Amino acid sequence: MARPIRETPVLKGEDAFNFEMRRLEVEHMSKEQRAENLRKLEERIANSPIKIEWCCTST
Repeated sequence: MARPIRETPVLKGEDAFNFEMRRLEVEHMSKEQRAENLRKLEERIANSPIKIEWCCTST
């Protein structure tokens, strides 16, 4: 039988502040940068000596 999932703790004080600051510092990439990153990933997968299967949904 599976173990019960514990409740997620609530962040307070400095921990909450740090979490919010890191959440706001997310780097936003342009569509061109994302396309280039995807191209590089697909190239590395194609050249990999080990078969890698992955699923991607583009939005």
